[in-house]
Amino acid sequence: MPEYLLLIHHDEQAWLAAEPAVRERITREHREFITAHGDRIRGGNQLRPVSTATMVRHDEHGHPVITDGVFAETKEVLGGYYLVEAADLDEAIAMAAAVPSPFGGIEVRPVHPMEEH
Repeated sequence: MPEYLLLIHHDEQAWLAAEPAVRERITREHREFITAHGDRIRGGNQLRPVSTATMVRHDEHGHPVITDGVFAETKEVLGGYYLVEAADLDEAIAMAAAVPSPFGGIEVRPVHPMEEH
C-alpha cells in the first residue's frame, strides 16, 4: 500500500504562546487521531523547536557547511509528522484533514520508496 508523509506545519510562536488548556486539548486530539488511524500509521513524532535545528548544505566544492537553525522566511515551520499508509492520495488527504493543526496546516507528500529508484 502506498505511503504518505503528513507534514505538520505550524506557527511555533503561536503554539508556545497558547494557553496550557489549548495545548493539552491539541495533544489530546493528536492521541485521538493516533487511536482512530493507528492501523495505518507507520511512524510519527513531534519535532523539537526550530531553534534546535542544524542545517547541512554543501559548498561549491562539495564540502559540508553546517549552520545553526533554519533560515526559511516563513512563520510556519515543520513541527511534526505522521508516516501513514493510504490506498491513494484522496485517502491520505482525508487522513490529513483529521490531524489537529490549529496553528497551521498539513502538507501531504507521497513517499518514493527506495527500491523504486
